[in-house]
Amino acid sequence: MSTKSHWDKIYREKSPNEVSWTQEVPVTSIKFFEKFKIDKSSPIIDIGGGESRFVDYLIKNEYKNISVLDISINAINRVKDRLGKDSDSVNWIVSDINDFNPRIQYSFWHDRAVFHFLTDQNQIKKYVDLVSRNISNNGYLIIGTFSEQGPLKCSGLQVSRYSESLIKTTFIESFTLLNSFRIDHSTPFNTTQNFLFSVLKKINV
Repeated sequence: MSTKSHWDKIYREKSPNEVSWTQEVPVTSIKFFEKFKIDKSSPIIDIGGGESRFVDYLIKNEYKNISVLDISINAINRVKDRLGKDSDSVNWIVSDINDFNPRIQYSFWHDRAVFHFLTDQNQIKKYVDLVSRNISNNGYLIIGTFSEQGPLKCSGLQVSRYSESLIKTTFIESFTLLNSFRIDHSTPFNTTQNFLFSVLKKINV
């Protein structure tokens, strides 16, 4: 099964309380975002948005240049249905991150749990090149990955686990690591996953 077919099947067959990544309110992402006081018209993208409610927060707070990318059209359609007319204000992108070719640079790039699904070194390098080219100077990259104490798999797929030092060295050519810390995510079925959240700033290169 292809990666796209895998995720389309997940979002076709499972409800939010049947998948581990569900958050009623993405508190950690929102706290990071609010620290940087992003201009209301700045380009913002949520990578692997799935059914995340981060986009709800952005719309509610009147951000005007929002994009959401997900590999699954089923995931995006679910969010559109939830948002109703508000979905018209969002740029929806159906794409595998490995195939994404942005036409603009973003001021804020949010990725909660896509990057850690890249396990091949060539894919990881391609992602690093992607964000290096497509985040504006002094823009922010927020990445949530499984920590070294996190699970080895998610949704039946192998993942890469990260430490603060590994995140720093992976993105060191174009980004400065501002902050990194671990949190426990409680899943809808009462298990715990340890995440590493990292905040990086694009340097002038």
